[in-house]
Amino acid sequence: MCNSKIFSLMWKLIPLAIVQSAFLCGGQVLLKLGLLKSGPFSWSWAWFRSQLTNWWYLLCGISFGVATVLWLYILKHYPFSIAYPLSCISYIFGALAAMMIFHEHISLLQWVGILLIMAGCALLVRQ
Repeated sequence: MCNSKIFSLMWKLIPLAIVQSAFLCGGQVLLKLGLLKSGPFSWSWAWFRSQLTNWWYLLCGISFGVATVLWLYILKHYPFSIAYPLSCISYIFGALAAMMIFHEHISLLQWVGILLIMAGCALLVRQ
């Protein structure tokens, strides 16, 4: 595949990959919020029943569902060798969610690690 074709594909794929990664990260965030609301684990029917009415899990499933449909579209229409490395965008969303939603500290070393992973993925998609 020529470089101009790959460049064109990348600019069409990047927005899709960003949206797909955002929904994927959103599903993980909603799952964690649901687990935080679930209370202490118990092998009782009451605990399992309470999980069936935890709306965070429903929202999590919807978010994962949207991410999956987008991923299916991406896989069908773009080369896997280009699409898969772009999934590392979710690492940035995950770190930002950890900071903003769960008030976790992300160290400079962790940010450097995330940037190195993304740089490696960028090298993978270059030809």
